Order: sequence, then structure tokens, then C-alpha cells
Amino acid sequence: MEPGTVALRQIKALSKINGDAHPKALFSETSERGCGCVLALEALQEASEAYITGLLSDTNLCAIHARRVTIMPKDIQLARRIREMPSFE
Repeated sequence: MEPGTVALRQIKALSKINGDAHPKALFSETSERGCGCVLALEALQEASEAYITGLLSDTNLCAIHARRVTIMPKDIQLARRIREMPSFE
């Protein structure tokens, strides 16, 4: 088995769970500061979880490409740079 394949499998399994990856208390603190729209906070939480999950998945692929199992800050930076590149279509 290649390094990181177990981590990729775990990421895919956790992303299919219908629960929240981040505690709601973190987002409810924002609502106490003046934003009273619950639907907006739920949308914000869902969008941030999707972004972080995708970024960490791409980061893990960068680490695997470098023949490492552990992700490093430089992997996150590379994944973010690749996401910003325009596609050649």
C-alpha cells in the first residue's frame, strides 16, 4: 500500500458523515455578536468545512507526491498555490 492511502480513505469516509466536523459553539459565538441568522451561520459552517476538507485532501496528495506520509506547511502552501492557478482549457 502506498503512503497516505489510508489517510485519503479516512478523509473520504469522514466527508460522507452527515455530522458537523467543527463544533457549533465556534459558530454560535458569532451569532452572539450580532448576526442572528441561523441559516447563514449553518451555511458558513458547511462552506468552511467543505473548503478545509478539500484543502487538506489536496495537501495530503502533495505530501504523497513528495513520498511523505506526514503533511507539512509547505504542502498546504503548494495546494493553495495550485488551486489559484488558471486552468489551461
